[in-house]
Amino acid sequence: MAAKERKSVLLRLDPDVHEALSRWAADELRSANAQIEFLLRRALGQAGRLPRGVRADVTSLPRRGRPPKGADGADEPDAAEEPDTERGEPEAGDPRPDPHEENP
Repeated sequence: MAAKERKSVLLRLDPDVHEALSRWAADELRSANAQIEFLLRRALGQAGRLPRGVRADVTSLPRRGRPPKGADGADEPDAAEEPDTERGEPEAGDPRPDPHEENP
């Protein structure tokens, strides 16, 4: 099933309302557009006016952007960041001198 085409709408807002909305959106790591859609879905759901099959919660919105940590192993440390204990590299905070350092 193909995704529905998103509807574009021109919206005129009072500049102070837009500024407040933009700050709120930024606090919740959303764009102003996503914040407006979030608030409209919530208001429609509370009023019992959502069309059948449309959910008021954010989970029904398509996920955009970077996947969350852990979804694809992204939270695993890189091998380059880990000390090579087999080669004798000291771990961070190790009081032993580095054997590869010229003047300890």
